[in-house]
Amino acid sequence: MTDPALPPVTILVDADACPVKDEIYRVADRFKAHVRVVSNSAFRVPVSERIKRVVVSDSFDAADDWIAEAAGARTVVITADILLTERCLKAGARVLKHDGREFDAASIGSAIATRALMADLRSGMDGIGGGPPPFSKADRSRFLQGLDKVLVELG
Repeated sequence: MTDPALPPVTILVDADACPVKDEIYRVADRFKAHVRVVSNSAFRVPVSERIKRVVVSDSFDAADDWIAEAAGARTVVITADILLTERCLKAGARVLKHDGREFDAASIGSAIATRALMADLRSGMDGIGGGPPPFSKADRSRFLQGLDKVLVELG
């Protein structure tokens, strides 16, 4: 499953709004991957030598900065943050959204443009807005498949 000559893969989790932490722990265990759960506040993580909680300061972008600095060729970053995604891709990391879609160099440009467009639209709506659609079982399943695929490829 994993090449013993390679260092273990590390999964970096942008944890504050991550709905798939339990799924990450299960898949990481199967692949013997390390997990770093990064947030501005402490929350419970499983007791494991491979899973560590990283609590950063509450300063703006502290969690993003920590993740971007730790990202590299043997890391998988789990985030919905487009600007963090761009930084991690530049560092050579693989990046998955919570719904299992993987970002790459080809898709990040349009994602950044869409983010800017949506911010402009929201600013003109005077507080009217929705937010993302509810997280579904299909999203969870797609995430599991996406994480499994990436870890097999990095194996």
